[in-house]
Amino acid sequence: MFDWNDLKYFLAVAESGSTLAAAQALRVSQTTVARRIAALEAATGVTLFERRQAGYALTPVGEAMLASAAGVRDAALRFEEGAGARSRDAGGMVSITAMEIFAVTLLPPILRDLRAAHPGIHIHLDTSDEPRDLGAGQADIAIRSSKQPAGAGLVGRRIADNPWTLYSSRAYADLHGIPHSREQLAMHPFIGGGGPVWEPYRAWLRQYRLEEAVVMQYDSASGLLAGVRSGMGLTILPSFLADREPDLIRCIPPRDDDTTGLWLLTHERLRHVPRIRVVLDFLAGALTRLARE
Repeated sequence: MFDWNDLKYFLAVAESGSTLAAAQALRVSQTTVARRIAALEAATGVTLFERRQAGYALTPVGEAMLASAAGVRDAALRFEEGAGARSRDAGGMVSITAMEIFAVTLLPPILRDLRAAHPGIHIHLDTSDEPRDLGAGQADIAIRSSKQPAGAGLVGRRIADNPWTLYSSRAYADLHGIPHSREQLAMHPFIGGGGPVWEPYRAWLRQYRLEEAVVMQYDSASGLLAGVRSGMGLTILPSFLADREPDLIRCIPPRDDDTTGLWLLTHERLRHVPRIRVVLDFLAGALTRLARE
């Protein structure tokens, strides 16, 4: 059985009359073209070209096979165009789960652009801070802040590092300064809570003996963001988000052992569903661009 990919080399040489011109058109070396033609002839057991000093000329057999080869190429192109159109036209509901703090800050402009590019896709955004079970169908796509995502059958990618560390507002820093040591931290009020992030946050406060410095508690991470923006005090926030907030200042660097990342995930049984694939690729591109800024 011959390699179907070799037909493109056959067609390129037949249409250009030389391996050099075919190599330039295909952006490969002339040696590669000659080798692939030889492999095709060996696999099919026929001589397709006469090698002449002026170039390659089709043999009668090659002439007879040219239309069939062109038909294979045209069919492949139609397949590619059809698949692309199916992807572009993919429609239906896609559910995304993300912590509310990401859903109300990073995602709105991304989802606006997604809607403009793919109007047939409708998004349901689940802003629960509790992880949804993608394997059980609780959501199609997850954007998670995690050291290592847990769950059977998950596939996806780590978009960027996302350690959680301490921030204040610029207005607060102008009035009270930016603390850099434990002694300085003890002189500032803290905003606590944050739903599922509260346990590791409280452990951090306990490590620095700062639990008594908490003056307000929110039940969500977006509450932490609202509180620190107001100038109420200091709080722990995800760096991927907080470093992009123009009104916030990072007070101290993340801990060396904080390997938290921002992950884009789906379940393996959904990864090739057209509407899911479109949304995954769009989110990956947009979030990766943010990470590079």
